[in-house]
Amino acid sequence: MSYLANVRARLDALRDTSLLRTVRASANDPARDFSSNDYLGMSRHPHVVAALRAASVAGSGGARLLAGAHAEHVALEVALAAWVGREAALVFSSGYLAALGAIGALAPHVAVAYSDERNHACAIDALRLTKLPRTIYPHRMLPQIAKRTSRALVVTETLFGMEGSRIDVAPLAASLGASDVLVVDEAHALGLEGKHGGGLARHVADERIVVIGTLSKALGTLGGFVAGPRDVISLLQNDARAFVFDTALPPAIAEAACFALALVAGAEGDTRRARVRTHAARVRTHLGALGLAASGEGGAIVPIVLGTPEAALAFSRALATFGIVAPAIRPPTVPRGESMIRLTLRADHTDADVTDLLAALTHARA
Repeated sequence: MSYLANVRARLDALRDTSLLRTVRASANDPARDFSSNDYLGMSRHPHVVAALRAASVAGSGGARLLAGAHAEHVALEVALAAWVGREAALVFSSGYLAALGAIGALAPHVAVAYSDERNHACAIDALRLTKLPRTIYPHRMLPQIAKRTSRALVVTETLFGMEGSRIDVAPLAASLGASDVLVVDEAHALGLEGKHGGGLARHVADERIVVIGTLSKALGTLGGFVAGPRDVISLLQNDARAFVFDTALPPAIAEAACFALALVAGAEGDTRRARVRTHAARVRTHLGALGLAASGEGGAIVPIVLGTPEAALAFSRALATFGIVAPAIRPPTVPRGESMIRLTLRADHTDADVTDLLAALTHARA
């Protein structure tokens, strides 16, 4: 059997189990899109867009250690470190690569890894590449320190991107051993949670904590970063292959991210965060009235767990008849039996947009 025959058999198997995915060809109407992670609407903010349009070059020219070094990267890193309350930060060209780089560079300095079972694929892939002995622990239930090996690398999200659950970073950090390191992925918390939107780890001053973040969600641009002790950032500049060998982020995007960060960390960010919370509370109340339990713990993410891929697809298609974009989330993104519609509310949704969503939800429920 040829490799293409194997490929076609795989596609047939995905199709038969309602797990085949396709990429939509057209852009979404932002008013009708309830799937975007652009939580604060920064990707369309006129100041952010203007900063991007003012670029004099399209690309960075190479890796940061070669021709790709630009002042915009440094300015962004200083601002990011202050925002999340860490000594220093390092920008990567994506959040995925930031996770690969940080976890891969830290792995030789520990003996074993622990990973929350709901972690994003970037953390899972990074840990697999390290070859460390690893324990996948039940969601938000890290084994007690007496049951753990010393020099452990603990990896978790702070606000989990699919179901919207969150962890309390302070007690988790308090449970660490003296030689442990805690890598927290703040991708979905940044911009929405903590002081000035600085995340759920912002208030925990502990040198054992290393923060992974993204520029592509609440900041509305592109890229990722790692923040932590200055010595850790220096290590990444030398040992993180996803940084050393990757072409640097275009300086125009770094500049746009700086503008977005200034807005998000200020009074406008406070206003937008409040608007997201109001929208999300309104949707949760409506779902409750429909007899649809919305999981999640506040914030922009409102998941509706429907069970099977077929049920999630049917619900998504019913919403689409009202022009609402809310794709079905199916395995392996979520565990089997937990296929869902994952709604995200944004600060640039209007009250009328949310009213339209509520009407579509009523229709889909029926």
